[in-house]
Amino acid sequence: MSILAINSGSSSLKASLFNTNGERENFRYTYSSADYIHSHAKAFIALLADLENKQPTLIAHRFVHGGELPDAARLIDANERSRLQSITYLAPLHMPDNLLGVDLCAKQFNCPQIACFDTAFHYTLPEIAYRLAIPQALKLRRYGYHGINYAHVAQELPKILGAAAKGRIVVAHLGSGASLCLLENLRSVDTSMGYSTAGGIAMGTRCGDIDPGVMLELAKRYDDVQLSNLIYKNSGLLALSDDESGEMSVLEKSDSENAKFAVEYFAHQIRAAIGSYAAKAGGIDALIFTGGIGERSARVRSLVCERLDFLGFSLNDKANNANFVTINADYSKPILIIAADEEAEIARLAADLYFSNKSFDQRS
Repeated sequence: MSILAINSGSSSLKASLFNTNGERENFRYTYSSADYIHSHAKAFIALLADLENKQPTLIAHRFVHGGELPDAARLIDANERSRLQSITYLAPLHMPDNLLGVDLCAKQFNCPQIACFDTAFHYTLPEIAYRLAIPQALKLRRYGYHGINYAHVAQELPKILGAAAKGRIVVAHLGSGASLCLLENLRSVDTSMGYSTAGGIAMGTRCGDIDPGVMLELAKRYDDVQLSNLIYKNSGLLALSDDESGEMSVLEKSDSENAKFAVEYFAHQIRAAIGSYAAKAGGIDALIFTGGIGERSARVRSLVCERLDFLGFSLNDKANNANFVTINADYSKPILIIAADEEAEIARLAADLYFSNKSFDQRS
């Protein structure tokens, strides 16, 4: 048996082919930088070409949004494909490309396909965390995202922290898309992204939370398409750096004042979110960095942690600069780097669904 796990994000396409003998083959395509891949469609076509004659037993896709359903994974039959199409408006930057991957894979492979949902991990949010201060009749709520990687981190934490993993843990998933999550007993109890993937802290090209009055003013100046492009594609680090770049790796190498400001602004917002979770939870027991920026940017981690001494967090600069797993000083509460591995979690969720569902064609 083999499972092809596909992780289609806002700036890259990642996939891994897992075999029951323990072998794993990884595929990576970036379409936000100056390489030959410039779109989700081209990335998927390149992936399918690189898979050559391989025939997976299952194909499992990351879907950013699962709608109102709490299921972590679902078989993509005709009804589910239609349901997913109907909720693309909930995550317009991601969902159309998630569905594109399903359709392209269906043309090349004759096997079941499964959708795994980022939102599912956050269905443990208490009402005080998911409610919005608007009339309930509008049926809008905070969902939360990046849940597949948060679920992966929750799987890894007990291996590193033991019983302490069930404490009050803040996980910072930092990449082109970025969010934070407060875990208690390894479950999501608060998260920075809300109704949409544009909320929370500022990101590569997404604005994060802004004053509703600003949105009302922008709505007077732009039509729906223009406003969506502004919020999702032309804001965040890109706007803060005065259009120099939305990529942290580029900004960190730049000597411009705009680039430095964008990096500091990003860290400032992360630190503010951590402080808010400390207030909500009555303290924090450990801090985790994950995602491309979280794993590779010693500068961002240093900026985030430099004023967290009052919460008991201090970095070991040598360990931080070397990107070690444990990067806290000896006298500090734990600060860890846990590599994102959404593909492994996608494969795990798909296998669990496959072996628990007798409606599947159980081919090996």
